[in-house]
Amino acid sequence: MIQRVSFSCSVSVHRSPRGQLRPLVGALLLALPGLSAWAQSVAAGDSTLTLGTVEVSDRAQGPLPSRNVLSSVDVLGGPEVQDQSVDFSWELMQRAPGVLVTPFRQGTDAGRFSFRGFNGEGRINAVKLLIDGIPSNDNAGGMPFLDAVFPLDIERIEIVRGTNDPRYGLHNIAGNAQVFTRQGGNETQLNTTVGSFGTREVQLAKGIESGGWTQNYLVASRESDGYRDHAQARKLAVAGKWFYTTEDGAQRLGMSLRHYENDALEAGYLSASAAASAPRSSPSYAAADRSTRHTNQLGLYFDSELGRQLSSSTRAYRNEYSNQRWVRFTQAGVQQERDSEEAQTGIISTLTWRPSVTWAREFVLEGGVDYQRQTNVSQRYRTVERVRTSQFRDWDFSLNSTGAYVQAVVRPTDTLKIVPALRVDQFSGQFRDRLAGTTLPINAYGTIPQPKLSVVYAPWQQASVYANLGRSFQIGTGIDSYRATTQSRDLQASLNDGWELGLKFSPAPGMEGRVAYWEQKASGEVARTLGVDGLPDPGGLGNIGRTQRRGYDLQAQWRPDSRGSVWANYAHQEARITAPDPSAPTTLGKEVENVPHYLASVGADYQLSPDWKLSAWGTAQGSYYVERTNTLGKYGGNVLLNLSARWQIQRGLNLQLQVRNLANRRYDYVWYDSGSWGFAPGDGRAFYATLAWTY
Repeated sequence: MIQRVSFSCSVSVHRSPRGQLRPLVGALLLALPGLSAWAQSVAAGDSTLTLGTVEVSDRAQGPLPSRNVLSSVDVLGGPEVQDQSVDFSWELMQRAPGVLVTPFRQGTDAGRFSFRGFNGEGRINAVKLLIDGIPSNDNAGGMPFLDAVFPLDIERIEIVRGTNDPRYGLHNIAGNAQVFTRQGGNETQLNTTVGSFGTREVQLAKGIESGGWTQNYLVASRESDGYRDHAQARKLAVAGKWFYTTEDGAQRLGMSLRHYENDALEAGYLSASAAASAPRSSPSYAAADRSTRHTNQLGLYFDSELGRQLSSSTRAYRNEYSNQRWVRFTQAGVQQERDSEEAQTGIISTLTWRPSVTWAREFVLEGGVDYQRQTNVSQRYRTVERVRTSQFRDWDFSLNSTGAYVQAVVRPTDTLKIVPALRVDQFSGQFRDRLAGTTLPINAYGTIPQPKLSVVYAPWQQASVYANLGRSFQIGTGIDSYRATTQSRDLQASLNDGWELGLKFSPAPGMEGRVAYWEQKASGEVARTLGVDGLPDPGGLGNIGRTQRRGYDLQAQWRPDSRGSVWANYAHQEARITAPDPSAPTTLGKEVENVPHYLASVGADYQLSPDWKLSAWGTAQGSYYVERTNTLGKYGGNVLLNLSARWQIQRGLNLQLQVRNLANRRYDYVWYDSGSWGFAPGDGRAFYATLAWTY
């Protein structure tokens, strides 16, 4: 089955979200009976929306898919992202509803994405990332492995927002995102791109499929001088996937390999006045800043149908990550060399049972276990022009995580589906400070239980109401996972309890949408101390305290005919401190930093003729406070518009023209730390031309 749809629009008023919930939900429930008079048919019984074209294979066996999570699940189809010209693949997440993209644009550490009232600052990385089923976060929850996936290699992206997905534990605080790369096919696609700021890119994807064998290869390179001075970068990625399926389809074995490297200069952070008067400049004190990153990823796959009702799926993997960075954040600071090396070895296995029962229309029971061992080295030096003068960090630490879950899908009637689940996680490890000669044990987090429950009620083909509640968790990262000698007791995991109420609907043929309200409370949220300007930097927790996040979304998409589609979204969110750290009483009731109140997106595609397709889409976000007392003003708001046109020169040969930030709007990423400010201007208007050849 091929789904073709688009994406999201959410309504905001300026009263308390809690006060809006009753009339909003009440009005929707009153309107539900009338929907059946308008709509024809839409897939009910889940809460997933899809933007673009996705090829869906409804396998009778295998693990339960994301659409069974019954939360705000969004799928970006490959065609929606494959033709985009971006410096990093995390920028593609701007196309997804409710997703906040944080663009540092500093060398290899260029940005991240997040959602549900969390930010991408790096203090709290709240999104679990997977690539083809392989966990792909670093120790702190960052996403360096995503850089290795170029747009042409992406088949689809699935984004699950909420606390009720039991499949993942560590870093799955606000939800998860999974990138699926191409598999199979018998074609070659070559994309060559040139554009503003000296951009040159080549992507070559090759698929080979014969009998039970599939092979997929990618080679990609991107070079750019950057919008700002001293921002040159060179990226290279190579990847391969090999899979074999037995003739009867009962067994599937596979392997994937992925390598990436990036050498980049760093433009540095500007003062507010310099960012306003000379946004393309680079401060003189950053002239010696640069960074180098390498990642490797190996995945081994084995799927088996053990019978008509029982199937298993196993993933084993090895991730390797290294980053060497020289950075000076301010004129008053000193240059630092920051070296990180990380290796992860893990395995994930699930067993899915689909028995035939007489007491329910559908019953599925699934259990899963996962294990990961991390070995990490973090070293930092004071440097002058990249020459070391002294060392102030030498950490060597391990972190082992073990998790297990069980979930059931129970459909007692055609219109009701219930998904109860329970997940538990445990951690072990040891920390060595090789400079101080000390060893620390991990905090005794114990077993972390995470009960979850999801329900969907679909009395009409054209509408379904869903609700969920669940618990996720947060532990410390780096040194903060271990018990310091100054601690009187072990730190406990912060428990995040959330719930969501939503409605997925189709009020007319070709129209689809979803409205949802959600809340999430943390029992003791902590944040990494980034120490951008402080030396020596021992790491350490930035205790925030108890927090509450809440928000609402309305997503809508309309395809009036096969030639055009329109989509829009608006997501409102807020994150407040409800019980602050005792040392920061003035943060009571204040907002967590770098969280804009709204994220919006709107777009349209139109097939003007068989040879011409036009697209326009824009994004907007609100401004945010830069620190937790909320006294230094708001920054970071922006509105950006993008256009593209695709011309089919001949069969298999297309020319894609893109304009990003059409209005040349000025916007900045802004941070504040202990009296220091940093402004990183975003890219101005940019033009790109891509020649795409498929054969």
